[in-house]
Amino acid sequence: MIINLIINAIEVIIGLAGGLAVGAGFVAFLTVLGIIPRLIQLSKTERLIKIYAACVICGALFGTFISFANVTWNQPVVLLVLWGVLHGIFNGMLAAALTEVLNVFPILSKRIGIDEQLLWLLMAIVFGKIAGSLFQWTIFVY
Repeated sequence: MIINLIINAIEVIIGLAGGLAVGAGFVAFLTVLGIIPRLIQLSKTERLIKIYAACVICGALFGTFISFANVTWNQPVVLLVLWGVLHGIFNGMLAAALTEVLNVFPILSKRIGIDEQLLWLLMAIVFGKIAGSLFQWTIFVY
């Protein structure tokens, strides 16, 4: 009885420590790279900064809940499509902000000598990502 209690306490401490480490890494990722402030600056929505903070917190909490809960959603296809579109927008904006902060595309285009075709490089990446996502969801998932 006491041994089980000690083991459970150790598991709680390890779980809390792991959660704190991952959370600190996530916050450092968002803070050090300045992804959310850059998104706010690009979208010119500085007045909504408290809403952005609340959305990040609620999204992290909801994502954690969904990850650990045994929840299945039997929702209409329209709602699932909307959910997927919102995920795609978030991932696309996050990737775009990250690449802009790190200046990946301008450096890449200069290195391979296609400075004038930077727009075509971006469009190729965007359409490649769309085609890959559609292929994955229509062939592998469905």
